[in-house]
Amino acid sequence: MTTPTPTPTPDGARWFGHPRGLSTLFFTEMWERFSYYGMRAFLILYMTASVANGGLGFDDRHAASVYGNYVGSVWLTPILGGLIADRFLGQYRSVLLGGTIIALGHFTLAFKSLSTFYAGLVLIVLGTGLLKPNVSTIVGSLYETGDERRDAGFSVFYMGINLGAFIGPLIAGYLAQKVDWHLGFAVAGVGMVLGLIQYVIGKRHLVPGLTRLRARSRPEGKISSGGTGFTADEWKRIAVIFVLFVFASIFWGAYEQAGSTLNLFGDRYTNNVVFGFAFPSSWYVSVQALFVILLAPVIALVWFKLGSRQPSVPSKFALALLFAGLAFLLLVPAAQIAQGGTGIKVSPLWLVAAYFIEEWGELSLSPVGLSAVTKLAPTRTVSLMMGVFFLSNSLGNKLAGWTAGFFSTMPLAQLFGAVAAVCLVGALVMFVLVRPVKNLMGGVR
Repeated sequence: MTTPTPTPTPDGARWFGHPRGLSTLFFTEMWERFSYYGMRAFLILYMTASVANGGLGFDDRHAASVYGNYVGSVWLTPILGGLIADRFLGQYRSVLLGGTIIALGHFTLAFKSLSTFYAGLVLIVLGTGLLKPNVSTIVGSLYETGDERRDAGFSVFYMGINLGAFIGPLIAGYLAQKVDWHLGFAVAGVGMVLGLIQYVIGKRHLVPGLTRLRARSRPEGKISSGGTGFTADEWKRIAVIFVLFVFASIFWGAYEQAGSTLNLFGDRYTNNVVFGFAFPSSWYVSVQALFVILLAPVIALVWFKLGSRQPSVPSKFALALLFAGLAFLLLVPAAQIAQGGTGIKVSPLWLVAAYFIEEWGELSLSPVGLSAVTKLAPTRTVSLMMGVFFLSNSLGNKLAGWTAGFFSTMPLAQLFGAVAAVCLVGALVMFVLVRPVKNLMGGVR
């Protein structure tokens, strides 16, 4: 017997002005991010909690090292997942297999032993490597070349990512800190299962994009010498991806401290009581996602209205670094108050305000970067190039974990000030490089 082929959904079918397949990927990625951020919100807190309180009893430096290795690896494996999809499995099956492995990883973490803890983390790393680059590649395939809705579509998709990132810590984080750590891990696994169900049910809406991906397999123009199979113009665009990778790494090194340095700051130095209600510190991770949900439609509308007049990709990256630097600069006085020797915990509004500033940066970089890679990369290696771009998240997360290792040994005002300085210098350099990068991009906007 043969497996019936799903009936393609015509490109004319629309979801809020975008291809219908965007809704399938929106909710699939929403549940995957529910599982990832729901668990990440309390991961370092679980590792540093005492054994008597159900945690692992790691010291700050050890926990930060494990955290950095884990989140760095999560974003390292997508380059392998992109290669596997391009050469062997295809994008659809890679996402399906990756999501299944992620779910198994979360359920493995639900068992109370050190060996299952590390095994669960490894499974999540491997599964994310297969899922992450390929689901973004499928989003790009929903749009024809030159379709100016693409950046706006990625912003909508990014809102789905952050809807899951908002809900995950609220539910999984609360259950982990208030009931049982391992119940939080299990709930994250349930979220991934729901995402897989959504993905399979909505496959028919993805067929036009998947067909487009299979058709875009031949290089255009004269092949450059050297046996690489890339044209001279393609090499220039690959160079742009590398430049974006470098500056995105700096941004993620600051941004991803929400799960490490700033998570510990929120847990130990912030007054986590509002109107008499004591909330778990893991909820701070949801604040970032909430601002994305609120701001993403605004940013998407602005890009859509500006059309060809919107800032270039490198300009948006420079703005992202500027916002990240300002966010950490704001936290310097908060750190001085917290460690001033008075024993007073600072208001939650310090972190909330910093995350608000930071999110303008994320929305100027992450969905724009994803969209740019789908336009710049040679189409026959687009998933591989997406994996290369995700290496910036890997390096950034590793830097964030490394920075958290100084949490107990360096004054926090000095630590936050150093992060701010790196981001602001990076923004200045990126602004200088805007014109050369645009020239390498050729006709790609």
